[in-house]
Amino acid sequence: MTAKEFFDWQTSGGTDDVMKLVAALEKADIAWCAIGGIAVNHWAEHPMVTEDVDLVVASDSVEKTIAVLEEVGFHAETFEWSVNFKGASAVSIQLSTEDSYEEFPSSSVPADVHGILLRVASLEDTLEGKIRAWSDSARRQSKRIKDLADIARLVESHPHLWDSLTDALKEQVEQPEQG
Repeated sequence: MTAKEFFDWQTSGGTDDVMKLVAALEKADIAWCAIGGIAVNHWAEHPMVTEDVDLVVASDSVEKTIAVLEEVGFHAETFEWSVNFKGASAVSIQLSTEDSYEEFPSSSVPADVHGILLRVASLEDTLEGKIRAWSDSARRQSKRIKDLADIARLVESHPHLWDSLTDALKEQVEQPEQG
């Protein structure tokens, strides 16, 4: 079973939704990138299954993004800090509207994640986003624990990132051996 087939099985057809998302954003020439677990899966040595696709666009592209994705069949639901999209599969697509992420697309990189070609946040931006999420005491404990695991996965795969961690994180994440 290929990575794409596994992702498709895990998400009840999510490959089509993600590929439709990517095609629509690219056709509309919207600067965007995936963040969160999808980006971590690109940068970490061992990917983990996720049914979420978190992404960001520049703040002046949010309304255009909503319109473009609704045009291709996604249903949008707006919240204070995000717009969630639902397609035909179990994939949960979340567009973050937090200003702190709006520069991420400008330094994004092309990536193959689970056999799907898309854009992901740079390694440094991916770590920054995960640190920000882990630091948010209002997040559910289970989410913060996953964020911590993602930070550890990034640092294990890229030991030089250790120097970017806060003291609080250095107490939680083991320092990797420099190879």
